Amino acid sequence: MVRTRDVDRLLIITTLFLVAAGVVMVYSTSYVLAMTRFGDEHFFVKRQLAFALVGVALFVLATRVHYRVYRKLTYPILILAAVFLGLIFVPGIGHEVGGARRWVEIAGITFQPSEPAKLAVVLFLAYSLSSKKDRLKRFSTGFLPNVLIPGVIVALVMAEPDFGGAMALGLLVLIMNFTAGVRMSHLAGLMALTLPALYLVVTKFGYMMQRILVFLDPWKDPEGAGFQVIQSFLAFGSGGIWGAGLGEGKQKLFYLPEAHTDFIFSVIGEELGLVGVTTIICLYILFLLSGTRTAMKAKDLFGTYLALGLTFMVVLQAALNMAVVLGILPPKGLPLPFVSYGGTSLLVSMVSVGIIINIYINGNEA
Repeated sequence: MVRTRDVDRLLIITTLFLVAAGVVMVYSTSYVLAMTRFGDEHFFVKRQLAFALVGVALFVLATRVHYRVYRKLTYPILILAAVFLGLIFVPGIGHEVGGARRWVEIAGITFQPSEPAKLAVVLFLAYSLSSKKDRLKRFSTGFLPNVLIPGVIVALVMAEPDFGGAMALGLLVLIMNFTAGVRMSHLAGLMALTLPALYLVVTKFGYMMQRILVFLDPWKDPEGAGFQVIQSFLAFGSGGIWGAGLGEGKQKLFYLPEAHTDFIFSVIGEELGLVGVTTIICLYILFLLSGTRTAMKAKDLFGTYLALGLTFMVVLQAALNMAVVLGILPPKGLPLPFVSYGGTSLLVSMVSVGIIINIYINGNEA
């Protein structure tokens, strides 16, 4: 039996608060859309609540599995993640939504392969970096495999195309390599080579260039490409300190497209104001501090890198989502972890927290 004092209660409470806030805000942001589109105002919140309950079950299961078991499963999980990403491009299996193929349907179950792929990349890097701790300064053993192999996954995500997901995953790879002690000159060289490649990708896909131009001046096209960002600004601006009140926001009423997904943070700003926004940010800061503490308490480097990677996977995506809706970064399709509507993202995040808790438990063993 696990003793209560051996469980990271702060991380668990923080996660549950975020999940609960997500269920509430998904209903608040989606009930009008759900009634209009499906004739059931509870359509989205019922599904989100079901995902949350399954997520809690997976979280509990993950806390029971010793994290070192994943070492033996590193390559099978990574290969499986790459296969699922490849299935996106298979007709009849991969599904296109909004001009991007990001969904796979197998045996009646639809999910987004890029989400578990992030978990697979973190697991691989934790395994590889911890195994090569004495050779991380070498280009051939410490740098090349820890960039090229995750790079395949990043390329598959980019090909969907999902620029936001690929960017988040690429930054996560850099952060994990940096914290492990990979030579800075190697990482700097990688970033120098990446910039021209990014330029070619942006110029090839017109919508990416359009997003960058909108980011620089959304009011140049207020009724077109800049519409969503401007509506996000209006939501935050009208929220004030205390907000308009839960359920009282106006921007979700077909002004802010799909407000229950990528731009749910904007509605939080409008309905709960600066107080609500600050509370959510503080919860992610607590998540970061708690996850980092667990990494420092781990009994081995694999546990340290795994806890760090999973923590940054969640917090980095949250930071990027917030930066987008606040107009600090160009628009990208990234959900707010635990809060935005979406089953795959929520389930993967809950499993990740379960793994971090298991690392904490085993780090406290006598």
